[in-house]
Amino acid sequence: MVQTPIKPTGIIPPSNHQFAEVIYRLEAGGSMLPDTPENLMQIIGIYKAYAVPMDFYWRDLLYIAERVFLDPLPFFKYFLPKEYLDLHNHYAGDDADLRIWRGEATAHPELLEFMEKGKTGKLPKLFHHLWHDRINMEFAEACMRAMLWHGRDMGWGKFDAYLDSEEYKANADKAIKAYFKHNPAMLGLYKLFPDMFLEQVRQLSYYSNLGLFWEVMAPVFFEMSDIYDEGGFKGVPDAMNFLVNGIFAIAGRPIYHHAYIRGECYEIIPKSKGFTWLYEAALPYVEAVFYRTAPFRGTKSYNAQAKQVPDEQKDFHYGILYADVFPVGTAGIPPTLLMDDMYHFLPDYLIEYYQKHCRGEQDILIQLGITFQRSMYNVTSAVIQALRQALLYPLDDPNPQHLLKNRQFFEQQMDRFVRPEARLRDIQNQEYR
Repeated sequence: MVQTPIKPTGIIPPSNHQFAEVIYRLEAGGSMLPDTPENLMQIIGIYKAYAVPMDFYWRDLLYIAERVFLDPLPFFKYFLPKEYLDLHNHYAGDDADLRIWRGEATAHPELLEFMEKGKTGKLPKLFHHLWHDRINMEFAEACMRAMLWHGRDMGWGKFDAYLDSEEYKANADKAIKAYFKHNPAMLGLYKLFPDMFLEQVRQLSYYSNLGLFWEVMAPVFFEMSDIYDEGGFKGVPDAMNFLVNGIFAIAGRPIYHHAYIRGECYEIIPKSKGFTWLYEAALPYVEAVFYRTAPFRGTKSYNAQAKQVPDEQKDFHYGILYADVFPVGTAGIPPTLLMDDMYHFLPDYLIEYYQKHCRGEQDILIQLGITFQRSMYNVTSAVIQALRQALLYPLDDPNPQHLLKNRQFFEQQMDRFVRPEARLRDIQNQEYR
């Protein structure tokens, strides 16, 4: 089934943009992703498959930021203790700050089952780890590093600037000295190379930032899956609007970084600083991970003379919205690790769908990677609509000047997909698999 093209209203002139049809869809309250039952089924199924490993990601990111901290040999940082598996998500369960998902607040049952058995059966945790029969936290860390690296140049929030403040350095200094209180060798190294230790704490603050971001997104995706199973979503715009409403409902969630050292809490970034989920986590995440990231090792030359990588960070275009999923599907490249994680938790209806197309089971990781790309265009559409709603005018505003302002905003957003690498053209075609 193909979506019928949406025409301009006639209140304002037609757009001359090459993605005019997509812009009209956005102006009608839709998504960049065409509204078809097949697209709806794909994106909801992949949200569910993403949410289960994400339930591990956010817990482990917080565990590393709060407990592992500056362990010089953090070999067991992916071995999540029961305390963090039982940690209550603030947006699920009966005691939620805001109940987004109707499920339980502790780790998802499918996650716990996979952690125990993996693909190879019930074995000691160390064997699962060494055999790579586990959740690939390397993907989560790659996302964190993208946020850290692009943080200075994104134009959202004040989180990254605070990491250079004297107040932050003083808070980090207290935590570093407390952590190495009984380790004179490390204290000596800290005295010799203070910036090296401080940069590690800055990175840990981004671990916390991303963990707190994904703590929200996991229950959002779980709830969307449940609503779909109940027949609650009638189309892609419904799914997008659920995300828009969620963005506004949770926008003010505090973003902070606490470290727990020998029973004492060190507030490296206190909640009182007022950093919020939308401006300090969600928008930077979309910019750094969906749009920018960085060329994956072995795919581009970082040699300046080769000119295969842009001179300016703002021109980077290696995120999922631009990814050619076929060559990306290479061992060790972060998106491939995510595809492998999602594969374990695909709903039955999505597995059946993949078996009918392309090479069936043989290229299922590529197929689900392209589905993930579609789903992230829908998430990006929700972010674009939320920004329009926060900064500009209603879609049904009777004032033509206001509608023109909305049009200019949408066209500016679509300008980012004019690059030949962008997959916006591809996702308009249902045969893109």
